[in-house]
Amino acid sequence: MKKNILSLAAMEKLLKNAGSIRVSESAKEALQGYLEEKALEVGRKAATFSLHSGRRTVKAEDIKLALR
Repeated sequence: MKKNILSLAAMEKLLKNAGSIRVSESAKEALQGYLEEKALEVGRKAATFSLHSGRRTVKAEDIKLALR
């Protein structure tokens, strides 16, 4: 079983801030899986951009480029 980075409590807060009154465990888990997958995808792209720029540090500009 893989260890998740984002907490289920954070997923519930996001969904409630979006207007949900109640949030099921499966909804929290589904959002968690999706967001972690997308975040890893963006992170990989951003890391590639930073390395291409001759840096080992990922900066906000790398994240912004990765999101395009």
